[in-house]
Amino acid sequence: MAETKSAMRKPVFTKVDQLRPGTNGHNLVVKVVSANVVMQKGRPDGPQSRQVLIAECLVGDETGTIVFTARNEQVVLMNPETTVILRNAKIDMFKGSMRLAVDKWGRVEVTEPASFTVKEDNNLSLIEYELVNVVEEKFLKDPEVVSMNRNSSCSMAV
Repeated sequence: MAETKSAMRKPVFTKVDQLRPGTNGHNLVVKVVSANVVMQKGRPDGPQSRQVLIAECLVGDETGTIVFTARNEQVVLMNPETTVILRNAKIDMFKGSMRLAVDKWGRVEVTEPASFTVKEDNNLSLIEYELVNVVEEKFLKDPEVVSMNRNSSCSMAV
């Protein structure tokens, strides 16, 4: 059998304004604008494995900003004005708005300071999304389905 070397492929970096709800696998280079601890559970003198620390950090690049939810050891890295690389990040939805997160399959790394200026007037986390049920066109031709949909309280997008 022929031996093949599987070379690691170079990461493709995404800009903040290209992020969409329900997507994952994003690699981004962002600057931390602010970081606020929102939840700290567990006793300080208790076991480290039981402590939970969550911070909401506003991060961004030259195209916009988004709220990043940092967990446990990620919180320590998220200092204002720090440039970080987020690898394999995903978009979570929280109360109808997008939040960026890196789970156990991803990585957060501090890197050398970036030269860009963060565009703070385009915060993607301020956009509110609504889940809409889409009805297929073939069902709209059936009079019973159409009348049922008119009487139901769910939204329809065609």
